[in-house]
Amino acid sequence: MGRVRDVLPEVTAIRYVAPLREGGSLPGVVEADDLGTYVAKFVGAGQGVKALAAEVITGELGRRIGLRVPRLVRLAIDPVIGRAEPDEEVQDLLRASGGINLGVDFLPGAIGFDPYAHQIAPDEASTVLWLDAFTQNVDRSWRNPNLLMWHGELWAIDHGASLYFHHNWPRAAAGVHRAYDASDHVLLAQATTLPAVDTRLADLVTPAVLSSVVDLVPDEWLTDPAFDGPAGERAAYVAHLSERLTDRVAWLPKAVAA
Repeated sequence: MGRVRDVLPEVTAIRYVAPLREGGSLPGVVEADDLGTYVAKFVGAGQGVKALAAEVITGELGRRIGLRVPRLVRLAIDPVIGRAEPDEEVQDLLRASGGINLGVDFLPGAIGFDPYAHQIAPDEASTVLWLDAFTQNVDRSWRNPNLLMWHGELWAIDHGASLYFHHNWPRAAAGVHRAYDASDHVLLAQATTLPAVDTRLADLVTPAVLSSVVDLVPDEWLTDPAFDGPAGERAAYVAHLSERLTDRVAWLPKAVAA
């Protein structure tokens, strides 16, 4: 008998509220049948389902290593909810996104992280940097931190730019040991306990943990033609990340900013 996979909880969008135009993928705020409000990341957006898979794998891994990440859900969307939307671009996006999308819990009143105004504990900053280096997240810079402050606490969001190796699986192995350039990372100066955090997380992030977060990616998003089906693609993610974990000397940033 096969292993039973965990799945993200599923909700159904009942009302499209407003677009969020900060990013290129045009996410939107929606209300769902569980009375929750979510930022919808759409399968029909230009970045495609691989960005959603990266959101789930990296975001849920971040949660397992102690970071605050907004709750993620499978968001079922019927394109009919966009009939009254006056923006044709939004209508087109909703028509292209019927089925299972990604919902990210909306944090009302959250503000963007400002490295000049917000001081983060060294262990927390080091954990964020470790996660980004491990998953090769290229989108946590001073220009675009993808961090929020909510009720005085740091929350990590928007991980769709991580795991970029999965955009070309035949060449993914070449990037397993690739160094991570942290020179522009928004938390570099505060990540002063990175070596100790690395030691702790290396023991925590086991193949079983990696499998558990990869399992959460819906089958509908695992369609790469390099594999016969979702099971093979899941195994490739776990194998790639497990191998990367064994060679942390190659990619872990060597020093922090003065």
